[in-house]
Amino acid sequence: MEYGGISTPFGRNEKGMKGIIGRKVGMTQVFDNSGNAVPVTVIQAGPCYVTQVRTADKDGYTAVQLGFGETKPQRLTKGRLGHLKRNNLPALKVLREFRLKNGEVDVAEGQEVKCDVFIVGERVDVIGTSKGRGFTGTIKRHGFNRQPKTHGQSDRERAPGSVGAGSTPGRTYIGTRMSGRSGNERVTSENLEVIVIDSARNLLAVRGSIPGTNGGIVVVKPARPRRRK
Repeated sequence: MEYGGISTPFGRNEKGMKGIIGRKVGMTQVFDNSGNAVPVTVIQAGPCYVTQVRTADKDGYTAVQLGFGETKPQRLTKGRLGHLKRNNLPALKVLREFRLKNGEVDVAEGQEVKCDVFIVGERVDVIGTSKGRGFTGTIKRHGFNRQPKTHGQSDRERAPGSVGAGSTPGRTYIGTRMSGRSGNERVTSENLEVIVIDSARNLLAVRGSIPGTNGGIVVVKPARPRRRK
């Protein structure tokens, strides 16, 4: 199967790290064999480097730490540079850990990880930071309805209304939906399908949208099994 002229069945590194760090490029569309347009989000996935392997004996849990995004050495702290210098790695500004539930570590420190750890058709979860909206009102933040424009109101059209009783309990309940900062939160887009893998250019395309702005850092992991009713 081909999408947009790119052959999809690339090889897969079965012994590599199952997960990768990337940068959101933007949205586009590709066409399947039936001519249907498929909306996809392109991710510059890797190359990443294994910066540290954590074991249960030494650290109390098993995980693999990946690094992504080369930068100038003077932009990092001496502690970060020393941490990377142990394995002769370049200056990497993004570090993330991937927990291993089975406790088996099949990668070595200093190893390079690319987007071919996934295969076309696989389901993944993409974690990113949503767009920050600043201080917003209840209509934009929670989807409240506006007040009626008639009956003499002048400046209460988008007001939230009453938020608590006057006598009992005489206060506002914790968790009441009110105005406040919206966005800029950790968001996970679940169960997305991998449509295109271009290992030559380190590009990964998933069906649908993912959180964050173009250029934002995202983490791609295998989709967790969900309970089905």
